[in-house]
This record gives sequence, structure tokens and C-alpha cells, in this order.
Amino acid sequence: MAAQEPSPPSSLEGNKPGFPKKILANKLEDKHLCNICLKILRRPFQAQCGHRFCSYCFNKAVSSGPQKCSACIKEDIFEEPTSILKQGCAFPDNAAKREVEALEAVCINEECSWTGTIKEYEANHEGKCDFRILPCPSCKELLRANELERHNERECPERTLNCKYCKEPFHFKNIKAHDEICPKYPMICEGCAKKKIPREKYVDHIKLCTKFRTPCRFHVVGCDMMVEKEKIHDHEQACSYEHLNLLLHFIMGIKVNLECLQPQSLELLSGAGAPVQGACALLPPPPLELKVSTFENIVCVLNREMERSATTMEAYNRQHRLDQDKIEILNNKVRQLERTVGLRDLSIVEMEGKMREMSAATYDGVFVWKISDFSKKRQDAVAGRAPAMFSPAFYTSKYGYKMCLRIYLNGDGTGRGTHLSLFFVVMRGHSDALLKWPFNQKVTLMLLDQNNREHIIDAFRPDISSSSFQRPVSDMNIASGCPLFCPLSKLDSKNSYIRDDTIFIKAIVDLTGL
Repeated sequence: MAAQEPSPPSSLEGNKPGFPKKILANKLEDKHLCNICLKILRRPFQAQCGHRFCSYCFNKAVSSGPQKCSACIKEDIFEEPTSILKQGCAFPDNAAKREVEALEAVCINEECSWTGTIKEYEANHEGKCDFRILPCPSCKELLRANELERHNERECPERTLNCKYCKEPFHFKNIKAHDEICPKYPMICEGCAKKKIPREKYVDHIKLCTKFRTPCRFHVVGCDMMVEKEKIHDHEQACSYEHLNLLLHFIMGIKVNLECLQPQSLELLSGAGAPVQGACALLPPPPLELKVSTFENIVCVLNREMERSATTMEAYNRQHRLDQDKIEILNNKVRQLERTVGLRDLSIVEMEGKMREMSAATYDGVFVWKISDFSKKRQDAVAGRAPAMFSPAFYTSKYGYKMCLRIYLNGDGTGRGTHLSLFFVVMRGHSDALLKWPFNQKVTLMLLDQNNREHIIDAFRPDISSSSFQRPVSDMNIASGCPLFCPLSKLDSKNSYIRDDTIFIKAIVDLTGL
């Protein structure tokens, strides 16, 4: 009655094509190859024609409908309907599976010295090797798995750092650009040589620093001296003659420009000739000091306005850069908060699932599994969207064996399409080290008649030599049970097993000897 079936889907299951040929330590034999992917068989299925395929390769090939067996065609033994591959025409080849899993294997990753069997490779090494090549999630550089953590912390150009001055996050590649705008970046005064002045306070510092060198007030007329603020007065007294000379040239240039702009006035003046010159000669010359003072005041006012405008413009530009940086920082914070909220939502969903599992668990070896929405779940199984379902875990005692049930509402293996298949799964538990192995308790499986008249019952004692009942090394052992548990015809007609679109499955584990 009891029979083994493929173990539940996981990272070890038939959702991958075959193993690469390079993992074999010894000579490769053709009988160990999948006739579709041409790699070493993983979870082998045998078709009616006798050819073997990986479970994944076979299901993928027939997912779009019946296919001709390419191996039969190649060997010139094609014969309908035997050579037609389709759903339900192949079965798990456990003999081939055991033969392949016992083959000696080596790791295909360079410099990895691991050796063992293919079974050990699949269970303990595949996808876990420290020497496997993985892309960095940020910069996409290909690295060994054991180098990825160090790369993410120290080498990745896309890694995120916190500025050591303002503590705001930024990408490593933008470190130089950030230093140019960081408001807390330490600067050095060129005048007094004071260090560690935050950039945001630098302008205020140089306004008050007496050692800071600024252009002479007469730089607009040609003086190119840079003078410390506390020495400006001494410079202007010492260079007054040079300043007056520069100012004279500046004023004469203005006069020439004005003459070019007023040619008519100049013609009238030149036409008046001698009388005008004579009249000008009669006027007393204005004092030179008054002229110089007037133009000097004009120049000073213009100079101050230019300096004020330049300072204001620089302040606006600096504030604009700071605002842009703050906007980028806020955008980064929003993205971080969105990631945090997403992770918390996942944690809540995971916690709710654990709470549901705990509330459904029993600790006396007796478990009743209520399956509602039976019609929809049956349709999903027929369509292949969800061929199998797992029950919540239950236990023989609080510190006893951990178990669950697996059901195929459209059958599995020899029962596919004709029977409801029901299996028993031994799971890895917290107290396994304290229990006797292999598991050797009688298991009774029941589909309950909701009129309490004729339950469908099957029972079996574990085959203690089977890996299904050894101490689990992964989350679940290979399931074992009844592929022909209940004919689907009993559920299609009017019956007392389905009521309100709900069925009840009961499992009883004999506790004798525990």
C-alpha cells in the first residue's frame, strides 16, 4: 500500500535541469545522462519508451503538450504511442536515482577541493560552495562567495558610506563631489591659517579675520595688491601716489569714452573756437584734491556694491548647492524608509505564518487537517498551478517527532489523474538529537466521512532502511505514503466526504514505545 514519491519542492528538488558533467570524478556513462538536457540525471523519470529524463526537463518538455521522444527518433526505434511523451506517462525512477546519487563527485568551482557523492553534493554543497562565482548586487562584479562580504564592505564602488563630517549617507564614487559641497567639511583660513573651519561658517570667518588677504579698494582702477585687512590703511597711505596715478588714467579713459559718445557737442565746442578757450582760460581751475576725492568716493561706492553683489551671488549659489544636496539626502532617506517598511512587512507576514502554524499544531500524534475551498484547489492541481499542498506541522509530543502531511488533489506518480494521493513527511525538529532514529511508529491516514459512516483508511509501518525515516538533514525528508489513497471517482459524485466545499484528513501516529 505504502510507496515513496519525489520529495517536496525545495532547493534540492526537481526545479533544476541535470547536474553538469564536470562534477563526475570517474568516467561518465551514457545511461546516467538526461535525454533532453544531456546532463547527469537529477530526480530521474523513466518514460514508457524506457528513456530517462530529469524531472524538470520532462515536465518542461510536456508542459506545452505531448512531444515525440527525441531519443527514440535518434535511435530509430520510434513507435506510437509508446514514444510519445506526455503528462502521466512517466514515473520516478528510484533505482536510477539511487545509482546516480551514489556516483563519486567533485566540485566544479575552481580551487574547491570538496569531494563526495552526487547526493552529498546536492544536499550539502551545491549552491553553498565558498568558491562559487556570484555577482555583487550593487556593482555586478563577479566574485567568489567567500569574498563578497569583504568586497561589499571595503571595495565595491557602489557601496554606501556615511560622511565622516556631516554623517549623511552617499555613494563611495561620489566622495569627491560630496566633499566639495559638504557644509561640515573642514577648511583652512588662508589668512590666519586656522584649521577645521566648517564650510558653512567659512564666509562668516573671513569677514572678521584680520589676517585674511583681500583686494585693495583701488583694484577696480588697476591696483593688483592683495592686502591683509588689518594693513589696508597702511597700504593706502603708502601707495597714495600710485593710486592717484591709476585713478587719473581711469578718469581720462572715461573722458575719452564720453567724447566718443558726444561728437555733436564736441563739434559745437570746437566751432566756438578761441572765445570758448578764452572763456575757459578766465575760469579758476578747480582744486585737484576735490576732484580726486570725488572720484575716489565714487570708486569706493562702486567697489563696495560690486563686492556686496559678488558676496550675495556666492551665498545664493552656495545655498542652492546645499539645497540640492539636502534634497538628494532626503530622497535617500525616503528610499531607505521604503526598504525598512518592506522588510518589516515581510517580518510581520513571516511571524503571522509562524503563529498560524503554532496554533494549528498538536502534540499527541493525532492531527486533523481541514482543507477548505476544495473545488478551487482541485482545479489548481489539475491545471498544474499547485499540484501539492502541505499541512501544518504536528508532533508526537512537545519534544517529540515533528511531522506533516502532503496531499495531491489530482494524484501523483501512479495515481496521477485517477486518485487522491496522500503522503506522510518526517520534518527536522528542535529535539531530534534526543529521539530514537530511524522513525519506526505506525502511521494511519484517513479521509473522514462527514456522516461518520465509512472513513477511507490506510496505514503503514515505516521501512526503517528508507531515507524517508532517517533523522532529517534538511527541513523535510522524502515523503512516503499512499499514491493510490482514494479514487477521485468517489469525490466526483455525490458523497459525504465533501461538505461545504471542505474535506477533513486525519493522521494518527502510534505512540507505542515512545
